[in-house]
Amino acid sequence: MARILLTEDDDGVRMFVQRALMMDGHSVATAEDGTDALEVLSESDDSFDLLLTDIQMPEMDGIALAKSAAKSWPDMTILMMTGFAEQRERCDSLSVIVHDVVSKPFSLAEIRSAVKGALSGRAAEEPVSIVRAMVG
Repeated sequence: MARILLTEDDDGVRMFVQRALMMDGHSVATAEDGTDALEVLSESDDSFDLLLTDIQMPEMDGIALAKSAAKSWPDMTILMMTGFAEQRERCDSLSVIVHDVVSKPFSLAEIRSAVKGALSGRAAEEPVSIVRAMVG
């Protein structure tokens, strides 16, 4: 399975997504913000297949992280997530480096499907809806 770096500042969301991805057999490392994620990427002996990152985070946001990661690790797929429509719009100019943006809240099945699609190079099979509740 894939090696994934999950970057999310909300502890509950980070644990929810990490467990969801581990259910599919993925190896999941975590980071709390973009600065922490760049450290994990730089210090890792093995490459990551996927960077799954929130957009809005303290220190370094997901967009700055994606730009930096794409320069240093161009073969790594980047999938972003956000609960804010205006943040999603900020990603429009990043379509060359970002596979897709998943809207929060999402269900367990939705995030697993989005990751599966990103790893296989295709968009999620079903649009992700913001009307569903997830974690608090």
